[in-house]
Amino acid sequence: MPTRRSVVIGVDSSTQSTKAAAVDADTGELLAVGRAPHTVTGSAGARESDPEEWWTALVTAVRAAVRDAGVPAGAVTGIAVAGQQHGLVTLGADGRPLRPALLWNDTRSAPQAAALAARLGGPAAWLERTGSVPVASMTAAKWQWLRAHEPRHAEAVAGVRLPHDHLTERLTGIAVTDPGDASGTCWYGRGGGGVAGIGSGGVGADTEGGVGAGIGSGGVGVGTGGGVDATGAYDPEILDLIGLDPALLPAVAPGGASRVGTLTAAAAEALGLPRTVVVAAGTGDNMAAAVGLGLGGAGLLDHPVVSLGTSGTVFAATRGRPADPGLAGFAATDGTYLPLGCTLNCTLAVDRFATLLGLDREDTAPGGNGGGGVVVLPYLDGERTPDLPHAAGLVTGLRHGTDPRAILGAAYEGAAFTVLRALDHLLAACGLDPAAPDVRDRPLRLIGGGARGRAWTETVRRLSGRPLVVPAAEELVALGAAALAAGAVTGADPVALTTAWGTGAGEVLPAVGRDEETWHRIAGVLSAATPTLLSSTVEEVGQAGRGEADVVEVDAASLADG
Repeated sequence: MPTRRSVVIGVDSSTQSTKAAAVDADTGELLAVGRAPHTVTGSAGARESDPEEWWTALVTAVRAAVRDAGVPAGAVTGIAVAGQQHGLVTLGADGRPLRPALLWNDTRSAPQAAALAARLGGPAAWLERTGSVPVASMTAAKWQWLRAHEPRHAEAVAGVRLPHDHLTERLTGIAVTDPGDASGTCWYGRGGGGVAGIGSGGVGADTEGGVGAGIGSGGVGVGTGGGVDATGAYDPEILDLIGLDPALLPAVAPGGASRVGTLTAAAAEALGLPRTVVVAAGTGDNMAAAVGLGLGGAGLLDHPVVSLGTSGTVFAATRGRPADPGLAGFAATDGTYLPLGCTLNCTLAVDRFATLLGLDREDTAPGGNGGGGVVVLPYLDGERTPDLPHAAGLVTGLRHGTDPRAILGAAYEGAAFTVLRALDHLLAACGLDPAAPDVRDRPLRLIGGGARGRAWTETVRRLSGRPLVVPAAEELVALGAAALAAGAVTGADPVALTTAWGTGAGEVLPAVGRDEETWHRIAGVLSAATPTLLSSTVEEVGQAGRGEADVVEVDAASLADG
């Protein structure tokens, strides 16, 4: 009699959509992917989404994945959620959101971030305690913005969650996070006297012998299973500084593959799955992507990754955590570290330029074509790395004869330069010389939606001068989450699982000579324009222009008039 296939579900709840991957737990075969969109609203720096829509999208995507995989619901044994990082979800006493979530790319909290960075002994102290200096994207800055601008909402909050925490809680009824996602809050870290874990019984309902956590007057409570203080992973001095009661926060599981419990009756009914489905703690999307690539203690260490999505990110799994103000010193979800540099403007910003120019996104030419060279800094949402939260887009070098394709190509170059500059910074902070042959020749893993586009791949190749590996698997975040689910079911190391599954394997593109002329042209414009981008006023852009080239500050709509 054939053995029934064991299927796990990995959920990628990103900024724009939810994707749920149904995966064979033994072989890693991707059986099906379900999808559902999200709505992002806001202008003038605001970016918000309704967490209820995330839940609806999760249900839709999971049901579609199970249906399209052609497996019975009873074959599903585990599920884990990987979510967009940093978002602030505020819950009322009924466990439902009080307002839309403030997303990672909401830059209204920039003043609060700057004020926080100056406290606690300054940036060096923040690095030592949390691994990161507060910037607008960090959750602590968003909480401060809420307290300043919506004090009634802040006072009514009965629970504070990250996006993936909220969805895991909807699945299990238990408030829990993991070290990876928690490390993006700026209130979690070693400054609080050590990292809290959960006892060997795992995280579960009180009756299951773990840590029970809920929303309401009881806050996060410890059950009868011998767990430790659920708030021990958080820095009490920072929580006091930002006026955040630790009772509002979730427990911290040892890792993203920790077994939280099983589906609640309501979640099981919504998903059409048995209540016996095991739920893992889950993690942030970047940490799940690292697992999907096989990065971590049981896999690859010090191998750089560039992810091209709505944001551009660079990261590597390391044994140590660099203390650098330009990086986020994240924890990975397997006990290693995941130092990361992030840019706000990547594929979405470049697509906007393509739309405004009336071009297909692949219809490009290098920005240096046709004259002195066009430079675009496509900072349409402000920028995080470099830290220019109030910046707008900037175009320079336009002539009467400029080919529109060169403008689009320059937008690609500006976005790729920004993320590759962050990569060089990350490698140096980890004690590696980016120009050393053994470091330079190490393949750069290129992932995210942009990695599927010729223009993106060739631009990164030309500006990096590195060999590239483009993994064949397209849903690395969801696959990483599926490995966390499989780990929760079987006890296996999730990085070892993805290494065995081969999810990080793909096409190898040899290195080409680095385009030094374009690199230095963009670097020169960024250096000259940074004072202007910090203040973001058109008048100062004009004053900052150099030479004969015109410098134009660009709103997202201002190219429409040609």
